Amino acid sequence: MAISNSPEQNLAPKPDPFSPSDLRRRPSAKTAIPADLSAIPDSSSNNNASLSPDISGDVSTESSIADASSGVDERDPIPNDAQEMNGEGERIANGGDRARDADVPVRFTYRPSVPAHRRVKESPLSSDAIFRQSHAGLFNLCIVVLVAVNSRLIIENLMKYGLLIRAGFWFSSKSLRDWPLFMCCLSLSIFSLLAFVVEKMAQHKFISELVVIFLHTVITTSEILYPIFMILRYDSAVQSGFTLMLVTCIVWLKLVSYAHTNYDLRALNKSTDKGDASFSSQNPDNSHNVNIKSLAYFMVAPTLCYQPSYPRTACIRKGWVIRQVVKLVIFTGVMGFIIEQYINPIVKNSKHPLKGDFLNAVERVLKLSVPTLYVWLCMFYCFFHLWLNILAELLCFGDREFYKDWWNAKTIEEPVHKWMVRHIYFPCLRNGIPKGVAVVIAFFFSAVFHELCVGIPCHIFKLWAFIGIMLQVPLVILTNYLQNKFKNTMVGNMVFWFFFSILGQPMCVLLYYHDLMNRSKVRTS
Repeated sequence: MAISNSPEQNLAPKPDPFSPSDLRRRPSAKTAIPADLSAIPDSSSNNNASLSPDISGDVSTESSIADASSGVDERDPIPNDAQEMNGEGERIANGGDRARDADVPVRFTYRPSVPAHRRVKESPLSSDAIFRQSHAGLFNLCIVVLVAVNSRLIIENLMKYGLLIRAGFWFSSKSLRDWPLFMCCLSLSIFSLLAFVVEKMAQHKFISELVVIFLHTVITTSEILYPIFMILRYDSAVQSGFTLMLVTCIVWLKLVSYAHTNYDLRALNKSTDKGDASFSSQNPDNSHNVNIKSLAYFMVAPTLCYQPSYPRTACIRKGWVIRQVVKLVIFTGVMGFIIEQYINPIVKNSKHPLKGDFLNAVERVLKLSVPTLYVWLCMFYCFFHLWLNILAELLCFGDREFYKDWWNAKTIEEPVHKWMVRHIYFPCLRNGIPKGVAVVIAFFFSAVFHELCVGIPCHIFKLWAFIGIMLQVPLVILTNYLQNKFKNTMVGNMVFWFFFSILGQPMCVLLYYHDLMNRSKVRTS
């Protein structure tokens, strides 16, 4: 029966803390835990109180709150086991048991009579529990192993071949002869001024929409044909031609976005004037105010998509900019080291992948896949992260989402640029073109520009880059099929990485290198 707490009982001597009667059994998983701990009767007045049945049924022996695994004395603070049991998964991950036992005196912990196994639990690496665990330690292990293995390979390569970096990799006397390309690059700003004049005339309604479209077509076409002519006319270095074509394509994409966005703003203003407010409600900043300041900012801003105003930051973090510049120099040096020390020797000792022995070609492609992947990742980090963030910081450009997590892509079609979606894909859908055809058009457009950036500087017109991009269209179908069939995103991601890094890039490097060497031999003979 229930025992009352009389003053005489409170004055009784306290029992020995090591007495077995002071230990209460830990409640099982099915035991009901009282929400209010104050409802538990104080049993310090009688050693047998915790073992005697409670006639009122408020607290039973099975629902005792004391933790037998830690040997908590009744005079110690009572742990909240209800909260502990509800957060069992988090407690396992965070070591909650160990943290709680650390607060208990050592003489009370891990008694031999206490059960060590009280619940049904899965192993951390079992299929039901593996995704609920933290794998930070394994990730750190992979990083350590990766650094150790690559360090050994670098040391072995230096001991075997020595330092292969040439001074001409950074600067050569031939680069001084590429001044026509440099002047061509500077003169590309003229086309931006011409586009501004056309938009200003369209704003004041001096010319019709058809004339505006025609003039923008002439300007953008001339902007891309002029550098191509200069590169083919003058025998320039491949690096100089590649740089000019990259700048040319960026300016062309900006001019198209500038013309397309202003055309859409004029259409929105006309709809608003006619009383249709459905379009203007989707875009509150639809004022069509053409000015040279917004165009100049857009041409140097780290974006390809034009809009009248951009989110801006308050100030420039000079210390942060200096750190990013240091990183940019370091990773550029790493990229040059990999190219000179690994990629060039491998390529020079290879044969044309489509003309030589098949096994030899496979071996060269696999051997070239790792260094080309490292170079591509360094290039991506240097340009899309470091350089664009430096430029954005200097210009107080607020939107720094220059890329998304393309490395987690489940299908080939996921890593698509905002410009492509904004000016190619959705305009096709709005004009009634089916989704599949719109995807093909977007890949075709991307393939043309990849071929221009690579084929023109190399003076090679075998469409290797174009074919490589267009072959991704059937891969889109394949990855979508695998994702729907296996209901697993990892399958499509593995296919993406295989064709992106293991097969695609090394094959393109070998093809263009041998065609470029064959072209040089023909010219010298």
